[in-house]
Amino acid sequence: MELNITEAAVQRLNELNKDEMNYLLLWYDRDDCGCGVNGVPTIRFVNETNDHYKEVQNDLFPTLISKQQSVFFNIEMKLDYFNGCFKLSSPEQMLNPFIPENSVCSIETG
Repeated sequence: MELNITEAAVQRLNELNKDEMNYLLLWYDRDDCGCGVNGVPTIRFVNETNDHYKEVQNDLFPTLISKQQSVFFNIEMKLDYFNGCFKLSSPEQMLNPFIPENSVCSIETG
């Protein structure tokens, strides 16, 4: 699995990472979405890894994903930043066009 992060997204991630978190987590947010397969692909900062996470190839920001949730993401993805929001996409589809800045800093991953 690979995540390409644009220059604009890296710059904004670095600005937002005031708590100097160690990782960016690709996360499938299921809160208030109904059953377990309904959710929204998003990103969060986290400080620690565990056995449930695997690394996502990325040269710019250490990135993790839950092994269990990886089925909700694509093999190749791109994270961009435009007009105050992050955008997560792949060659196949738009995964999430509106990831607000304040949700990236929320480290609760339920």
